[in-house]
Amino acid sequence: MKEPMPESAAALRPAQVCAQLLLALDASDGRRARRKRNTTPDAVGQGIKRGLLEQAITADPDPAEFDAWLFAQCRATGAASGPMLAMARDILAEWRDALAVPAFRTWLAAGAPSDDRRHEPRRPKGT
Repeated sequence: MKEPMPESAAALRPAQVCAQLLLALDASDGRRARRKRNTTPDAVGQGIKRGLLEQAITADPDPAEFDAWLFAQCRATGAASGPMLAMARDILAEWRDALAVPAFRTWLAAGAPSDDRRHEPRRPKGT
C-alpha cells in the first residue's frame, strides 16, 4: 500500500517523492503517445528517468545525500552519459521542488493528476 506523502518537507524521503514522480511520468507518456512526430528520443529519456526513479524507490537514499546518490547511479553505468545525467538533474530539480514548494507536494500527493495520464497508470515496483 502506498504511503501518503507528508505535508512537511522535513519528513520527505527521496523514495516517497520518486514514487509520486513515477505517476507524473505517466502523464508525460500519455502526451508523448499522442504526438504525430517520432517520439523515440522522448521514450528513451523517459525510460532512463523511470529506471532512476525505480532505483531510488528501492534504495531509499538519505535525503541529504540524494544528489550524490543520483550521480553515483550515473557513474555506475560506466560512463556518466549525457542523457542519464540530464535525467538525474531533472529528478534532482523535482526533488528540490518537492522540498521547497508546498503546492508541488500537494499535487504529487494527489497522484499527480493530469488529463494527459494514461487510463491505467503504472505503479512503482513493490507497491
